[in-house]
Amino acid sequence: MIECLTDSLIQMLMEDNNYDIPTAMHTLYTSDTYRKLENERTGLYYQGAVYLYDMLKEELESKQ
Repeated sequence: MIECLTDSLIQMLMEDNNYDIPTAMHTLYTSDTYRKLENERTGLYYQGAVYLYDMLKEELESKQ
């Protein structure tokens, strides 16, 4: 499940931000959102990609 969500999140980052694949992957894999997604206790892997992408966008916007 996490792999499918990861693929979707990377694709969304590429489409919304004109990122290339390495940049999108780096952005996702170094994010707090991804760390939470990987932690099975959070249950985030049950959420949809759009929900997780909104979380990721909020995180990235707060860091700017």
